[in-house]
Amino acid sequence: MRTWNDYKEHVAAVDPDIAKDIREAEAMSAIVKAMVEQRNAMGLSQRELAARCGIPQSSVARIESFKTMPNLDTLLKIFQQLGLKLTISAA
Repeated sequence: MRTWNDYKEHVAAVDPDIAKDIREAEAMSAIVKAMVEQRNAMGLSQRELAARCGIPQSSVARIESFKTMPNLDTLLKIFQQLGLKLTISAA
């Protein structure tokens, strides 16, 4: 195996449960990446975003560092303040 994608394909073929975990982690990573990129593009600090959302700055920091998984309510508050839209589809 030479790349991460090669490894993911191998794991998916061997263990569907781990493959599912990898897909979920990548989906969460894409959500957080969009959040951080938009916050930075808007010139907002974590503290400023948190104040707009009515949540502690530490919550934003934990989400952005993947130390916690936000609940849907918190995620929607953040996305609304950033002008982002969350789209969910069934796989």
